[in-house]
Amino acid sequence: MALAARTPWRLIVKVIIGGIFIYAGAIKVIDPIGFAGDIDNYHMLPWALSVRLAFYLPWLGIFCGLVVVWRLFYRGGLLIWNALISIFIFASIVAKARGLDISCGCFGHASKYLSFGWHLLLDLALLAGAAVLWFSNRQAKRRPYKVGAA
Repeated sequence: MALAARTPWRLIVKVIIGGIFIYAGAIKVIDPIGFAGDIDNYHMLPWALSVRLAFYLPWLGIFCGLVVVWRLFYRGGLLIWNALISIFIFASIVAKARGLDISCGCFGHASKYLSFGWHLLLDLALLAGAAVLWFSNRQAKRRPYKVGAA
């Protein structure tokens, strides 16, 4: 493993982002019907699909968080994670442009008190953190490992 892959900042970012996704998924697992209502508030999907996603997406988020923290299927977890965050950011911007005043429900009842701007800022920070992990992992793999190098 390259020395750059062991830097403390990557570990900190990895644990924070993985922990956030695990926590957010666990909150949604507790109340899947409430999360289905949050999905339905975007008025983009039929109710039946919102309910199905509400039972599936939290577990996918928990899985991606665990994958990133444990580094098993790491790049796949980051790819899925980046896709989920990007879709959510797009849906939030579209909903706001349509005049919908919604709570994303990302972090349970605590997130209902955050404004749209704070939600967007938090999501962009998560996307940026995941992108940093994605690209720093690629750079670490490209560096040749020299035998006997410290």
